[in-house]
Amino acid sequence: MSPAAVAVVGGGAAGMMAACAAARAGVQVVLYEQNAVCGKKLRITGKGRCNVTNDCTPAQVMENVARNRKFLYSALSRFSPSDVMAFFEAQGVSLKTERGRRVFPVSDRAADISAALERLLEQLHCPIIREQVQGILYDTGGAVRGLYTRSGGEHPHPAAVIATGGISYPATGSRGDGHRMAKEAGLHVTPLAGSLIPVVCRESTREWAGLSPRNVRLTVKRNGKIVFAQQGEMLFTHYGVSGPLVLSASAHMQEGNVADYQMSIDWKPALTEEALDARLLADLRKYAARDFINSLGDLLPRAMIPAVVERSGIPPRIKAGAVTREMRSSLLSVLKNFSLTPVAFRPVEEAIVTCGGVDVKEIDPKTMMARRVPGLFFAGEILDLDAYTGGYNLQIAWSTGHLAGLGAAQYMLERTIPHRLPPAAPFAQGGL
Repeated sequence: MSPAAVAVVGGGAAGMMAACAAARAGVQVVLYEQNAVCGKKLRITGKGRCNVTNDCTPAQVMENVARNRKFLYSALSRFSPSDVMAFFEAQGVSLKTERGRRVFPVSDRAADISAALERLLEQLHCPIIREQVQGILYDTGGAVRGLYTRSGGEHPHPAAVIATGGISYPATGSRGDGHRMAKEAGLHVTPLAGSLIPVVCRESTREWAGLSPRNVRLTVKRNGKIVFAQQGEMLFTHYGVSGPLVLSASAHMQEGNVADYQMSIDWKPALTEEALDARLLADLRKYAARDFINSLGDLLPRAMIPAVVERSGIPPRIKAGAVTREMRSSLLSVLKNFSLTPVAFRPVEEAIVTCGGVDVKEIDPKTMMARRVPGLFFAGEILDLDAYTGGYNLQIAWSTGHLAGLGAAQYMLERTIPHRLPPAAPFAQGGL
């Protein structure tokens, strides 16, 4: 092992990309990964399919970042979604774009993404050390001089990229070790919580569990002010709600207590109240001889009908043809504003990403190096950056990992060969 090698701590998406970028820029790199395989969390993303990125512009990525989006300007400019797609295509992974501009491997195998990065690391002669890093070593001036591992060994490295992830999915190895190291270096770490996380509701939802309505509109308010409103798909569970809409909404519910928020569902967002009333009237006339509770099957999922009828206040056994205009008005209100009461988030272990992390004010956005600790770089979920669903969080990992790798390489090269800088976008043209 060369004492002049850059150390990358963490073999996830950001860490492997950082190692590839630094090695491609002309420096020696050693990757430390405690798991038997790299990319353990990467392999389970997108339900095992891996939503690699989103086929959009850097500006559109930033629009979908929940916190500290401006910090990402340099990282996304240096390694955009189109650069990410070109990179993986060059490594032999064919990609496809699906609904919502989401990009996946054609194979629908997340393992293909991780394997492509591991192959490139091998081609770039980057060794992987299967040890758990315990901490960073510093010289008398406060700059990085190496690290020490759980086995007790000290390893000299003048630069280190910390890409150990957040605290979600701890079974993959993300247990907050990097946040501890950042604190030990004197850096501020913002409070950690789960984001893109299911929501527990006060209402009993067991009878609706498994129901997955599409094309509904979910609105979330706090103190009467709308903080989230979007149309799409959600999922009812035995404890509350989940699915794409709810996971994205949870990223907007991190301020204060979750119980401060109110959720409501518009079951027919494509219809105005007038159009929906006309539709209701037509269905009630069509099934005039049926009990009211048995007349809504064309309009609603069967499992949801009893709850809607109960909330409407309309007697369930009244004949559909006897439903009055006032009753229809009450039913319309329920259909356009079906309320749910959040009481808690599910355990952080069920979160897709972490909210909070190393304060980006501590980090130079052009290099990913800590402003007060020479040679210490950060990338990926360990930073206080998180986005909505759709491939944006992995794009953050790729972009910050790429820039941290370049930043570490630049730092090393300036120590040995002044004024020699790594290329601006080493993967944009593909290949090695």
